[in-house]
Amino acid sequence: MNFLSKTILPLIIGLCLTFTPSVAKASCKIEDKLCIMDEIKASAPLIDQKSWRDKTYRELAKSYTYEGYEDKAIELIALIETPDTKAMTIRGIGMAAADNKWPERDRYNILFKKLSDEAKKIDHPPSYAIAYTYIAMAQAFAGDDAGAMTTAKGMENQALRNKAYGETAEIQAERGDYTKAMESIAAIDSAAYRNKAYATVAGIFTKTGKLGEAYATAEKIDNAYTKAQAYQKIVNYGNKEEMLEEE
Repeated sequence: MNFLSKTILPLIIGLCLTFTPSVAKASCKIEDKLCIMDEIKASAPLIDQKSWRDKTYRELAKSYTYEGYEDKAIELIALIETPDTKAMTIRGIGMAAADNKWPERDRYNILFKKLSDEAKKIDHPPSYAIAYTYIAMAQAFAGDDAGAMTTAKGMENQALRNKAYGETAEIQAERGDYTKAMESIAAIDSAAYRNKAYATVAGIFTKTGKLGEAYATAEKIDNAYTKAQAYQKIVNYGNKEEMLEEE
């Protein structure tokens, strides 16, 4: 056997064996969403651009939650590098869970506790704070009004705390709960922001045809111009031309 046969040939054979592709993994069945989602997760690290990769994880987290795999969704938060996208992912998971209308209240309690824990890990103060606003909104959307109030109350930043109360009130108004919406607005410790929240909620009640609730809300505004605007929207209800202008 010559030198080529003894040295080079075995090396070439070894390299061929090393790089011979393994049997390809079977494709997912189209109805198997979990399989497809897991493929997205597996391919995401190959995305070079950070913002695109983070966005991929964010959207996947929402999909996992919609399909009932909220723990898989939460695991993705740690893979996201951009603080703001982490906060948006927390929002997406919470709102997707709320939209699912799970019958088990404990399931929501566990989820929102885990989301709060993830929010604490965000080391960018503005994103950290807004994450808690998003959690409060999701809790209100899920009907967990007490949890939403507790989350908002625990926020140190006054402006964002008031924003959380206001956003919570809007969600409560959208579902027609006047009493809870008023409780949320009453917790706002800024007169100007409280007036703004009353006006916004009065507008929501007006658009949904709950004019009694709209008027009762507008009555609480202590700024004459803002109150007049809220009353005017109530007067305009049913006037197609005026309502089109509002839109």
